[in-house]
Amino acid sequence: MRDIASRLDFKPGLTPAAPITDNTPLVSRILDRIGYESAAFVVMTGQLVDADATFAVTVEHGDAANLSDATAVPADQLNGTLTGASFNFAADDTIRKIGYVGGKRYVRVTITPAANSGNAFIAGLWVLGTANLKPVA
Repeated sequence: MRDIASRLDFKPGLTPAAPITDNTPLVSRILDRIGYESAAFVVMTGQLVDADATFAVTVEHGDAANLSDATAVPADQLNGTLTGASFNFAADDTIRKIGYVGGKRYVRVTITPAANSGNAFIAGLWVLGTANLKPVA
């Protein structure tokens, strides 16, 4: 068996909260990749009540800590696809992920609902790997 816990670090992305009941975009916390060479965003769904809702995932990156210089991440700097990370009403209790392999220091993810009028439970987590200093605390 190999140890993975001392190789990975985790940061909050979208903290679990009240269910989403409209089409307001969910914007993750900005990830600072300093000290890590790899990052992924994991989306966790709970119950998605609305029978026709869709949830589109986008990823932005930049060099400013507040992402005032944010631009969309090109497809060749993602591990996986935005389509594969996105989901619809049928994705109750599932996991989606998107990896970032670009060179910018700061990254964020936005999940934009469409046609959502029911309760949607969604949370997100940043996973960091390939740390410059190991083991990760």
